Amino acid sequence: MSRRGLISIIVPLAVAAVSAVLIFSAKKPAAAAEPVSPSVAFTDYNKSITNELSELPAMDHVVDSFMRYWALKGVSIAVTRNDSLIYARGYGKAGQTDPMTPGTIMRVASVSKLLTAIGIMRLEEEGKLHLDTPVFGPYGILNEFDSVIRDDNYYLITVEHLLRHQGGFHYRGADVMFTGYHPSAEELVRSELRRPLAFVPGTWQQYSNFGYLLLSLVIEKASGMPYDAFMQREVFEPCGCHGFRIAGNYLKDRHPGESMYFMQPDAELVTSFDGKYAGVEKCYGGNDVTSLKGAGAWACSAVELARVVSSADGFGVVEDILSPDSVRKMTTWYDDDTFSLGWVDTKDGEWTRTGSFSGTSALIKVFPDGECWVLISNTSAWRGSKFSRNTSHLVKNLRRRFSSQLPVRDLFSE
Repeated sequence: MSRRGLISIIVPLAVAAVSAVLIFSAKKPAAAAEPVSPSVAFTDYNKSITNELSELPAMDHVVDSFMRYWALKGVSIAVTRNDSLIYARGYGKAGQTDPMTPGTIMRVASVSKLLTAIGIMRLEEEGKLHLDTPVFGPYGILNEFDSVIRDDNYYLITVEHLLRHQGGFHYRGADVMFTGYHPSAEELVRSELRRPLAFVPGTWQQYSNFGYLLLSLVIEKASGMPYDAFMQREVFEPCGCHGFRIAGNYLKDRHPGESMYFMQPDAELVTSFDGKYAGVEKCYGGNDVTSLKGAGAWACSAVELARVVSSADGFGVVEDILSPDSVRKMTTWYDDDTFSLGWVDTKDGEWTRTGSFSGTSALIKVFPDGECWVLISNTSAWRGSKFSRNTSHLVKNLRRRFSSQLPVRDLFSE
């Protein structure tokens, strides 16, 4: 019997129990569940929480020195302790003259993957998928793409494999999500699925933006809603957050309340991703940010990002939108060769999520004692590959020196 034939027998048996409770049909979308009620009344955190509410001159000096060293235009920091927002402040500029504030919206790049993972866990709790649900094949969520698949290993990919970057995708050279122009996510997926996988799913891991694009489509198919609409209704709004936006590609696409983005003065101009312009700053047209979807397209403030983390951390002070079991699944650490679900690392109870591309960098650090630090910047660093590591060092230094000086309060409720 051929391998394809063998898989056609094994896969249905492996997922029979799952398929009994799943309905995935383009003609009959799955009904969206009623959204979780926000744990607080509507508050526009991006407007109500201002720089004047958080002042610590000694800490400001350290942050300002860091910004000067890395030639950063603006930085926003939010700190929570046991789900209470105890510090939130913007440093520098969000534009040519606009000051950076705790509520300034900025692109958060791959931090979007954590948000997408939370969305997937919401769907699992609603019974619309499971982590071991196949992505392709006769019982797969995205089986409408099966006609272009030539490598039978695709039928082994599960939702969990994509979350852990174990789907088998590996591209030598440039990342497929940052090369060329594709009119739609579906066209890109059809093109890429014609290629053979680099390894058997689940046997290794390779960081993959494409895998999280597939998860965005999984969310759309399982929920029957556009990806961004589902995330707004089922993730952000239940957390009391209303400022999350899918980022645009050009300066003209800048959202109200969104920072400008900056390159270093000696950065070379590039051709725009869509070929429309011969010379653009890489942060404005160098990459198709919008099409990254759940792999890297979200823009938000440090304050609202901290609020979402507080609503999905299991600490129990802010009403969580995920069950304790889902939080456990997302944060369990296995070994150095296994990514956590959405998080980059959760070793020793210290959860880390980073994100960066031209014009922005973002970091979330959750510590075992319940303290969470969020930092977002609006400038490409002059040593980009090492910037995330140095930002992590900055946060740990700030926490070591100033955590005990931060006030006991909750700006979320004041």
